[in-house]
Amino acid sequence: MQRNISSIRTSSDGVWQSENPLNYSFPLLIVQTTLVLFTSRLLALLLKPLHQPKVVAEILGGILLGPSALGRNKDFLNLVFPPWSTPILESTASIGLLFFLFLVGLELELTTIRQSGRKALSIAVAGMSLPFEFGVGLSFFLRKAVKGEDKVGYGQYIMFLGVALSITAFPVLARILAELKLLTTHVGQTAMAAAALNDVVAWVLLTLAIAEAGNGSSQAHKSPLVSIWVLLCGVAFVAFMLILVRPMMTWVARQSSPELFVIDEAFICLTLSGVMLSGFMTDLIGIHAIFGAFIFGLIIPKGEEFGQKLITRIEDFVAGLLLPLYFASSGLRTDVAKIQGIEAWGLLVLVISTACAGKILGTFFTAMLCKIPVRESLALGVLMNTKGLVELIVLNIGREKKVLNDEMFAILVLMALFSTFLTTPMVMAIYKPRHRSEQASTPAEELENELRILACIHGPSNVPSVINLMESINGTNRSPLKLHVMQLIELTNRSSSILMVQRVRKNGFPFVSRLCRGSKRDQIASAFEANAQLGRVHHSTAISALSTMHEDICHVAKDRSVEMIILPFYKQWNGDGDEAIKSISHSWIEVNQRVLTTAPCSVALLIEGRFNNPSDQAAELTTTMPKRVAILFIGGPDDREALRLSRRMTGKQLVQLTLVRFLQGQRDDNIREKELDESALAEFRRSDTTIRYEVKAGSNVVEEVTRIGQSRGYDIVMVGKGHHPSCWETAGNHTEIEELGAIGSILISGDQSFFPSILVIQRQKEAAENEATVSQMI
Repeated sequence: MQRNISSIRTSSDGVWQSENPLNYSFPLLIVQTTLVLFTSRLLALLLKPLHQPKVVAEILGGILLGPSALGRNKDFLNLVFPPWSTPILESTASIGLLFFLFLVGLELELTTIRQSGRKALSIAVAGMSLPFEFGVGLSFFLRKAVKGEDKVGYGQYIMFLGVALSITAFPVLARILAELKLLTTHVGQTAMAAAALNDVVAWVLLTLAIAEAGNGSSQAHKSPLVSIWVLLCGVAFVAFMLILVRPMMTWVARQSSPELFVIDEAFICLTLSGVMLSGFMTDLIGIHAIFGAFIFGLIIPKGEEFGQKLITRIEDFVAGLLLPLYFASSGLRTDVAKIQGIEAWGLLVLVISTACAGKILGTFFTAMLCKIPVRESLALGVLMNTKGLVELIVLNIGREKKVLNDEMFAILVLMALFSTFLTTPMVMAIYKPRHRSEQASTPAEELENELRILACIHGPSNVPSVINLMESINGTNRSPLKLHVMQLIELTNRSSSILMVQRVRKNGFPFVSRLCRGSKRDQIASAFEANAQLGRVHHSTAISALSTMHEDICHVAKDRSVEMIILPFYKQWNGDGDEAIKSISHSWIEVNQRVLTTAPCSVALLIEGRFNNPSDQAAELTTTMPKRVAILFIGGPDDREALRLSRRMTGKQLVQLTLVRFLQGQRDDNIREKELDESALAEFRRSDTTIRYEVKAGSNVVEEVTRIGQSRGYDIVMVGKGHHPSCWETAGNHTEIEELGAIGSILISGDQSFFPSILVIQRQKEAAENEATVSQMI
C-alpha cells in the first residue's frame, strides 16, 4: 500500500485507541532494529564455528529478511518493511555509517602506513591494479550482457566496477586473522600492512568514482566540467580541514584532562556537530557525507587522550547498534530473484571468478617475486580477497547513483559475500604456520641454571607488584632470572581494538607482538628498565579474544621453556581500601582458570597488596628496605613448589624469610606425601640458617592465617593452592575462591583494610605426579 510520506506520523496513540503501532514510523523503526539485531546475532552465533566475521552474518541477515527470502511473503514485507519506511531505516543506518567512518578516521594513523615496507607496498599495488584491470575488461562485457546497464556511461561503470573488485576490507581482514591466530605471523603482518594501504587508496578511488558518477543515468545531462569541479571542491575541503579546523581540534584535544576520564560536555557536542557539518559539506559538494566524516576524524590529533575518550564514548553505540542496520539495509536491497536464468547465474560465476582471480593472482605472483614462500604467498592472495564495509559502500552508492541496477547490485553483493565466506576455510587449508622455538638456540646448561618466568599484566597498575616480587626472587649470576613480561589486551569486535594491531610489530609468535611506542609501553618498559636488579626484561603483548587468551599464554610459556607463569588476580585496590578503579570482567577470571588447567608449567596468581594509606604502599615498594616474606606451609605439591621458589630468596640481605608451618594430622595413605614434605622442609632450612621458623597447630589454621594477613608483619605471603581437605573444614563461613584455594581465599576474605601482596602457587600437575611416582619407587 502506497502512502504519502507527508502523512506519516511518528508515534501512535496505542492499541487501546485501535491503532496499529507498525503503521507509525518510530515504533516500526524499533521493531525493525530489534529484528535486524536478533537475526544478525543469531546468524553470527551459528557461523562462529566456521570462524566467519560478523559482517557476513549481518549481510546474510539482511538478505534473509529481504525480498530474497522472508520478504517474498508480501504480507510480512508490508508489515515489517513497508516501502514507505525504507527512507527512514536507511537514514538511521546512514547516521551510523557517518559516525563509524568518523571513528575509522579517528583511529587511522598515517605514520603506520608510511612504515609498511616495500613488500607490503608492492603487494598492495599489485593486489589492487590487477583486479582493477580485470574489472575494466569485465565492465565492457557486463554493460552489454546485463539489461539496462548500457545506459550508464563507460567512465562511471568502469570506476565503480574496478573499485568494487579491487578493494580489501581492513577491519574484516583483521578479525579473520585474529580468529586464525595469524595476526602477528609474517603472513598476518604483511596482509595487514598491505590492506591498510589498500584502504587508503580505496577511499581515493571511491571519491573519484562518486565525482565521475553524477546522477549515473547518462552523460548527456551532465557537463564534463562537473566532475572536475567536484574534485577541486573536494581538494579545497581537505585543505580547509587541515589549515583551519585541525588547529582548532588540537586546542580542543588539549583541553581534555589527561588525569580524569571525562570530557567537557561542550567539547563532545562540538565534535559531534563537526562530524555532521563535515558530512553535510561534502554532500553539498557532491562527493558523499561519509567522506567528510572520515576526513574530520583523520585530522583529530592521535597523540592526545581526547581521541581515545571519544572512541570509548560513542563506539559501542555506533558499531553495536547503528552499523548493523547499514549492513542489513544492503541485504534488504539485495533481491536474489533478480538473477534469473542460466545466463544471469553464469554472470555471477564470472564476476566471482574474475574478482578472486585478480586479487589472488596479483598478490600471489608479487609475493613470490618478493621471495615469500609459495604457501604464504597463496595465503596472502586469499586474505587480500576479503571484502567488507568499503565494498558495500561502493555498491550502495553505485545503486543510489543509478550506475548499478538491481540485478548487478545483487550479483556484486553475492560476490562480496562469497569471497569473504571462503577466506577462512581456504586459508586454514593452505597455510599452517610453523612456530619457531627458542629452546634450540639456548644452551642446555643455561636452561638448567636460570629461572624463566612469564609475568602477565593487564596494564601499568600491575607493574609495581610484579617488580616487588621479582626483586625478591632474583638469584645470583650463577642462577639468573630471565623475565618475560606480557601485557594482555582483549581483542573485541570493536573497531578500536582491531585497528590497534597496526601499532604493534611482529615478534615471531602468534598473537605476540613487541610493545609499540606509546604512553603505556613507555610506562611499563621504563619501570622495568629502571630496575637494574632485574637485568634485561623481554617485553611482549598478547592481543587476543578472552576466550582464546589462555592459548597464547600457554604457547609462549611452552615455546620459551618457562618454568612459571604469574597471572594478575582480578581484584585490585586503591589507597582507600576500596575495590579497583577499573572493573575486570568475569571473562578474565575464566582466562586465569583456563591457564591453571592447561598450563605446561607451574602457575602463580599474584594478588596486589591492599593498603589503607599511601605510606604502606610506598614502604612495600622501596627497594632499600628489607622485604619481609612469609611462606605458609601445610603440605602437598603446591606448598613444596612455593618452597622451591622461595629458596631463591635465601641468603639475600634485603629479604627476611619466615617459614610458618602448620602441623596437620596425616592419614596412612598420605605417608608418601609426608615424607616428601619433610624432605623439602629439611633441604629448605639447610639452605639458610637465618630463616625464621614457626610451628602452628593445624586445628586453628583459619585464625592463624587471618592473623598473619592482618599483622602488617609481612610484605609478601607465599602459599600453595591445594591443601588437605581437613584444612578447609575449619574455615567456617569463609567462601573459597576456586583459583586461590583455601588459604589464599582466607587471606583476602572479609572487610580487611590491609593485607600484603599474596602469591598463590599451583604446581604443574605432571610434575607433581612424577614426584610422587619417584617417591614410591624409592
